[in-house]
Amino acid sequence: MSENRYLDDFSVGERFTTPGITLTESEVIDFAMKYDPQAFHLDVNAAGESLYGGLIASGFQTLSLSFRLFIQSGLLAKCSLGSPGIDELRWLAPVRPGDTLHTRVEVLEVNPSRSKPERGILRLRYEAVNQHGDPVLSYIINHLLSRRPA
Repeated sequence: MSENRYLDDFSVGERFTTPGITLTESEVIDFAMKYDPQAFHLDVNAAGESLYGGLIASGFQTLSLSFRLFIQSGLLAKCSLGSPGIDELRWLAPVRPGDTLHTRVEVLEVNPSRSKPERGILRLRYEAVNQHGDPVLSYIINHLLSRRPA
């Protein structure tokens, strides 16, 4: 999956699946201490008494990891110009220490710009799934990408 692409090289319906990453308890707690200091992310005992029945990763950590997994594929390395935003972000199920996440990505739209022909928007649906194949997160990113040079 490490080939470099441009906007013009993607097709609607195309799908990608990333390698996995396994979260450790210390990674969950470390992220929570820095960015999402809620008891069910930080404290094993408090998390055990929460509605989650144990420690869970921050949804923001899951989002960041799932995005990272796809970006590390290298498909957008030559063409990425950033993003104007994320749509339809949903946390679907808790992620726990020891879970292994993969990201599945589907091309929804390939839209060359009418006013700036050297670029366009690639709409991708991201879905993070755990080791059982259960979806834990979904979102759509509008990637601003360069078009293939003439």
